[in-house]
Amino acid sequence: MRLYAIVRGDLVMPPGKLAAQAGHAFLEAYLAAQVLRPTTAADYLGPSGRTKVTLRAPGLEVLLRLARDAEEAEIPCALIIDEGHVLPPSFDGSPIVTALGLGPARRSEVRHLTDRLALVR
Repeated sequence: MRLYAIVRGDLVMPPGKLAAQAGHAFLEAYLAAQVLRPTTAADYLGPSGRTKVTLRAPGLEVLLRLARDAEEAEIPCALIIDEGHVLPPSFDGSPIVTALGLGPARRSEVRHLTDRLALVR
């Protein structure tokens, strides 16, 4: 079982900002799973769960497509929107989609969504 945070690679985010957005994605996806798949959410907290993976999407269009495809596949997901923070050049205080949380789900269940994405390093 894994939780995924997929952050936008086209935004300029220092490591702390990226980590915060990924954290929001993990939490919001897990909360969505508690509603959509309560048994899976509970299993994630068991001894075989708790793996988190952070990936990078090339841009907004890819992130929105992944969210749509996850919803169609009934995989818990959550788009993360940052608002009110100013951090040039990417953040001017306006609402901006920064990340997508997926899961928890089995790797085989999300492979079609995540295989072409790079790990954040």
